[in-house]
Amino acid sequence: MNHPSFPELGVSEAVTRTLAARGVTAPFEIQSLVMRDALAGTDVLARSQTGSGKTLAFAIPIVERLRPGGATPSALVLVPTRELAQQVADELADIAKAKGLRVGVAYGGTSVREQSRGAARADVLIATPGRLEDVASRGLVKLDGVRILVLDEADRMLDMGFQPQVDRILRRVPKDRQTMFFSATLDGAVGVLARSYTREPVLHEVESRTKTAEAIEHRFISVSAQGKIDALIELLEKERELTLVFVRTKRGVDRLVGKLKAKGLRVEGLHGDMAQNARQRALQRFESGRVDVLVATDVAARGLDLDRISHVVNYDPPEDDKGYVHRMGRTARAGRSGTGITLVTAEQQGDVSRMAARLDLRREFQQDGMAIAPPQVVFSGSRGGRRSGLRARARRRV
Repeated sequence: MNHPSFPELGVSEAVTRTLAARGVTAPFEIQSLVMRDALAGTDVLARSQTGSGKTLAFAIPIVERLRPGGATPSALVLVPTRELAQQVADELADIAKAKGLRVGVAYGGTSVREQSRGAARADVLIATPGRLEDVASRGLVKLDGVRILVLDEADRMLDMGFQPQVDRILRRVPKDRQTMFFSATLDGAVGVLARSYTREPVLHEVESRTKTAEAIEHRFISVSAQGKIDALIELLEKERELTLVFVRTKRGVDRLVGKLKAKGLRVEGLHGDMAQNARQRALQRFESGRVDVLVATDVAARGLDLDRISHVVNYDPPEDDKGYVHRMGRTARAGRSGTGITLVTAEQQGDVSRMAARLDLRREFQQDGMAIAPPQVVFSGSRGGRRSGLRARARRRV
């Protein structure tokens, strides 16, 4: 399927030139679908997996529709985590600069007053709900000039319990605004929320045919509890790019990082108890390749958007189907392929095999000689999966 070029979609020469300078020369599917409506100021509901290029789908319309010298902030992007806030800000930085606009951030783990000074002067503010509610309630940032509101990874914000804060923030934002709502799913409570926040939105969906990404090779490896660390080290000694290793607990992250460093591996940890500067430093070292293994909890890795992650390893299997899909979504991004590996002890085989069956991964699970257990417990969140192998659904009003 041939997509229109950025200029054909209505993107200015300045922004098109800036995108080309960083190697972005053609729009992704979600960008092609959303762009014209977003540039026209229409409310948008967009369902698309992470890694599909959705950040630019809202970032480009924001910088095209704003002008320097307006209210600050004039655009507000709400995201679930501080890491995603910084990544969105980095993605916006050069195209905003090309249009003379300033970008600010507001997220936890840093000085409120120092951060709020930049946020108050920003044309575009990217924020997590908790920190933004805090600075807004103190009067450090005013939201009455917001013309464009974006909720990014809205399903994750709901999962993480941020709806009360988001509701209170929206009461501070003018009703006469453009709202763009991006989510991996628009089912159930997320769909109800989406429609309550928008006015006569246009729905755009990048449709998935199956539950897990076609561009990912899924492997399940049987290990003993005692041999688990050796199995992981063997995997990490093979040829790869960046590898993200998921562990269930914060303490587990610290223990595993210590063991891997003792074996001479270049590794950093990431979890919610770390100070923000330590988290940012770990991410920067990982993204730059100075370390090529990042051990993280689910919450810490939410929204992690790096193209060079070639392997995702479940050192501890996820708690449910949705968790598996979320973890695997960290690889095979922006048209790349990836490998997802789950280490499975004998005690975990029953639950993991049933999850694999529900996610259409029976063959991959059985390739290692493990058997699929009969159906027993249905994990929650099994409808949350999205994958590459995409087709666009027609634009329609909802």
